[in-house]
Amino acid sequence: MDKIISIYIFIFGTLIGSFLNVVILRLPERRDLVVTRSACPACGTKLRWFHNVPILSYLILLGRCAFCRARISPRYPLIELLTGFVALGLFPTELDTAHLTTFIFFFAVACVFICHFFIDLDHHLLLDSLNLYLLALFLIFSVFTHEWRFWLLGGAIGFGATFFVTWAFYKIRGQIGLGGGDIKLYGILGIFLGPFGVLLNIFMSCFLGALVGLILIGLGRMTKDKPMAFGPAIIVVAVFQIYFPEHAHEIQKLLFF
Repeated sequence: MDKIISIYIFIFGTLIGSFLNVVILRLPERRDLVVTRSACPACGTKLRWFHNVPILSYLILLGRCAFCRARISPRYPLIELLTGFVALGLFPTELDTAHLTTFIFFFAVACVFICHFFIDLDHHLLLDSLNLYLLALFLIFSVFTHEWRFWLLGGAIGFGATFFVTWAFYKIRGQIGLGGGDIKLYGILGIFLGPFGVLLNIFMSCFLGALVGLILIGLGRMTKDKPMAFGPAIIVVAVFQIYFPEHAHEIQKLLFF
């Protein structure tokens, strides 16, 4: 790929990443995403356009507000940087309609995953608005690429299996296992991954979530009674399945011998 095009694609990705930061911050609070200007979370002062240049503004201001000098979370430039590299990594070398359409699809899915990941970490929520957007993307893609049994059975298993297990767990223990957002996300992923793929995601994400939980408990960062955001585990496994299928297959062989 031409270096100039690569630079433009990376810049485009960081600009989208800047918007994803807005989505992650405001969407759980049902605040406006477009019209309202960004403001310092500490002093509330409205930021000017040159305070919002992805990555560069953070570096120039040394990670502090231009007005009150309060510290700004490094997560903002990291999300911008991540989205820039995602756009660069997914952008095709052949600039025809088919490849560009594929890029738009997979990049849009990645953006939803990034928002889901950090919102769930912050609020323990997988928002319906993001799930519906992801559902539309997967339905459009799967209807044109797979027969109806593949995506319909995958969605039914993803939603139905996790809903039944959660219902049974509640009846037996009186506690809610998976949240509604997790169950919906499994169902939506099933539309794209198919019946076997979503079953594999359920198994591997439960394994990953349990492993991370045990590590956090061992480090004293979490107690057994404290709920853990489970969405990130689902998303990490889905990322490997969708974007790195060869590595997902290798992990699958290690787990299932």
